[in-house]
Amino acid sequence: MLSIIGLLIIAVIVALLISGRITPIVGLVIVPIIGAFAAGFSFKEIGDFFTGGIESVISVVIMFIFAILFFGLMQDAGVFDPLIGKMITLSRGNVMAVAMATVVIAAIAQLDGSGASTFLITIPALLPLYKKLKMNPYLLLLLVGTSASIVNMVPWGGPLGRAAAVLEMDVTELWRPLIKIQIIGLVLLVALAYVLGLRERRLIRKRTAAVAEEPEDVAASEEEIRKKEEAEQQAASLRRPKLLWLNVLLALGVVALLVWGIVPAGLTFMIGFSIALPLNYRSVDEQMERIKAHAPNALMMAAIILGAGSFLGILKGTNMLDSIATDLVHVLPAMVVPYLHIIIGFFGVPFDMLLSTDAYYFALLPIVEQVVSGFGVSGVSTAYALIVGNFIGTFVSPFSPALWLALGLAGLEMGKHIRYSFMTMWGFSIVLFLIAMALGVITI
Repeated sequence: MLSIIGLLIIAVIVALLISGRITPIVGLVIVPIIGAFAAGFSFKEIGDFFTGGIESVISVVIMFIFAILFFGLMQDAGVFDPLIGKMITLSRGNVMAVAMATVVIAAIAQLDGSGASTFLITIPALLPLYKKLKMNPYLLLLLVGTSASIVNMVPWGGPLGRAAAVLEMDVTELWRPLIKIQIIGLVLLVALAYVLGLRERRLIRKRTAAVAEEPEDVAASEEEIRKKEEAEQQAASLRRPKLLWLNVLLALGVVALLVWGIVPAGLTFMIGFSIALPLNYRSVDEQMERIKAHAPNALMMAAIILGAGSFLGILKGTNMLDSIATDLVHVLPAMVVPYLHIIIGFFGVPFDMLLSTDAYYFALLPIVEQVVSGFGVSGVSTAYALIVGNFIGTFVSPFSPALWLALGLAGLEMGKHIRYSFMTMWGFSIVLFLIAMALGVITI
């Protein structure tokens, strides 16, 4: 019963997110509470689950608020303008070159093993370039998310650490056979970025042609031009070209602290923002205007992450996630059981839409490993099947707090991201899975 209710909760939330009929926070808060009541839990128990879930994401919320404020301030001051200009010069406005460069930049940014910091570094820097070239921002999220997922198979990343803990083996030893999968994956992703860039260029031309064919409204055009000029003048007044290098050093210092990890990310951005604000805008009125300008996005997405914390807290506290992982194995026909690790791995990305990362590795992996070991499949091969099949799905799943962070930074919607990216990311995951099988990393 817990599994059925849990699956219904997840299915309803995913359907609501994809349909766009309600805001994410409504679905993330109301649907799990209704499901918990249906499962027989009291209001007090639900409150305890909520508290646990909120505690698990509060540090992300703090980081999120001040990261939005900090990077918004850096954009206002014009810190990213030289980078964007340089990339445009190097790519000469070539959409394919920008898409391929996105993969490389995201891969480098992900070397610290933190998806949140990768999005914090890449999205604010690259989003203005995508907008300037009229590229779809969901393509940016797809490429950054997929590239970060590939690099995230490092020993200090989440998937390998969890799998190594389950298998009780050294994480570095578990990682070595996956290095070639990572290299192949990045090469293939650069090629895919080129193909997606070609498609995007065609779509841009179609959109441009469609706009050109529309009947011109002179009055409206003049109004739009006036508003655009006013916006450009306002943006120009916020630029601080004389403070460029100080701002760049400050931004690099914040990123360095994120990578170093000695200071909590939330405190890092609090300090960075507290230095950047009076450095660039001396009067209190100017400072308050900058805070007011970026606060709505920060608070909206912080509220959504708190809603996601409530959602995860209830599903974990009621043991629905563990129950789903256990029952999915037991309901399968006997003839497919020896190949269970292959089947689970093949559908790893969709599983990320149903299970959190913790549930996938700490609840599902031990069960699958125990079942297929009776048919001579090694625990390591089982782990590789589940890792390679699943890791790409991390940043297309509503269970990922870092993805919510990316959506907030880019001003995008979860449902539209799932519609745009899911099939591409799953297809790419299947290709890597088949390559891992061909190379003998995954065995039957």
